Amino acid sequence: MSQNPDRNIPGSDAGPAVVAIPTYNERDNIETAVRAALDGCPGIDVLVVDDSSPDGTGDLADAISAREDRVHVLHRAEKQGLGAAYLAAFAWAAERGYRVVVEMDADGSHDPADLPRLLDAIGAGAELAIGSRYIPGGSVENWALHRLALSRCAGIYTRAMLGLRVRDVTAGYRAYRLDALQKLELDTVNSVGYCFQIDLTWRAVKAGFTISEIPIVFTERRAGASKMNGAITIEALWNVTVWGFAHRARQLRRVFSRGRIEE
Repeated sequence: MSQNPDRNIPGSDAGPAVVAIPTYNERDNIETAVRAALDGCPGIDVLVVDDSSPDGTGDLADAISAREDRVHVLHRAEKQGLGAAYLAAFAWAAERGYRVVVEMDADGSHDPADLPRLLDAIGAGAELAIGSRYIPGGSVENWALHRLALSRCAGIYTRAMLGLRVRDVTAGYRAYRLDALQKLELDTVNSVGYCFQIDLTWRAVKAGFTISEIPIVFTERRAGASKMNGAITIEALWNVTVWGFAHRARQLRRVFSRGRIEE
């Protein structure tokens, strides 16, 4: 299919944008997700990044792309995790001249009606716009109490360890300006699961990005099983702990260094 990254978003200064939707066994959701994204923001393109789903998600995405010029499919040889899928999407978008890439889940958790607000935030000067569940106006619907508690506690722990002011550090609904993404040394990113979102948020803060949080309502997936598991949780906990201790050690070194200079 042809790409048309010269198309701007109606009513927005964000520029040409593509919504990246990573998939693994999302056959029951992908057609609805793609159609909702196209309808929610008429100027955007959609890129489905499929990790060779055994349920045929990639084949269905190809069928959608064959009849819809704004839909593209990137097939990957095997399941390598959320982080690798998004990194591949970023590279694909940059090669084709898009200015903005949006991350969106395939399972219906993210409301495509919020796409224009994320893009408007980029158009207004943000380099990263986050769809936030945990600022005034944001919320979570239909989550089990233990999942909400885990998400909340993970956010509090991450913010405390890394000294972040971003309220929803694990949010998966977000838009990046592609030229800003190039500052984050993406070739050194090795986060696999949802820790990828924390990793890039942390890098964006250290790089001095202008970050805007937009309140959203996050809803439990429509169909299929969540990809969250123990290994993903452990990866996030381990990485945040390592990054956090390194961050605090650097702060202490700066304090002691200033003390010696003053002496």
